[in-house]
Amino acid sequence: MKPYHLYHSPGACSLAPHIVLEELGVAYEPIRVLVNEGENRKPEYLAVNPRGRVPALVIDDEHGQRILTEALAIMVYLTRRHPQPSLLPTEPEGHARALEWMSWLASIMHQGGVRTVFRPERFTTDPAGAPAIAEQGRINLRPGYDDIEARLSGRTWALGDAFSAIDAYLLVFYRWGNRCGLRMRETCPEYSRVMDAVRARPAVQRVVAREGIHFE
Repeated sequence: MKPYHLYHSPGACSLAPHIVLEELGVAYEPIRVLVNEGENRKPEYLAVNPRGRVPALVIDDEHGQRILTEALAIMVYLTRRHPQPSLLPTEPEGHARALEWMSWLASIMHQGGVRTVFRPERFTTDPAGAPAIAEQGRINLRPGYDDIEARLSGRTWALGDAFSAIDAYLLVFYRWGNRCGLRMRETCPEYSRVMDAVRARPAVQRVVAREGIHFE
């Protein structure tokens, strides 16, 4: 049995740990869970992750089999367990800066931002109010994307001179920005430049092809 099984949904935040696994070159089995078709709410998947979210990583090694959830946690675990090639800094401040990036993306940008655009009905008991929530979500996201644009200005990669798990995570939000109607190439040229470099990486291309997703 392969040491890792990654439960993922095409284009979801699970794309980032999917890329990390491919970049690390470790043996793993990707298992598709179609969130848009409700497969994450079926008993088979709830037995893996009772929260019904992707990603979920099954770890099978000398310590037995166990399950790790949440994209941030999975990426940190994988990069610590497999330090080469280095996909996250190991020195204290550099590591903290990477966590700063990922925590902000996972909370403010994902749960407090993108989800209000993609799933506005979950933020109200009045179905008629959902369109207004989605529109406000787009407005709320704009400063976040402007922040990313400024932070990437003049940089080769998010953390400086080397590709990292942060760049993989940022690719998720770049795609989502376009899906939210934010016209990323027009409004975020620096972000677009860095993401073009991410998408040119062979490991990323393999994952994108496997997931069957597209970018504008």
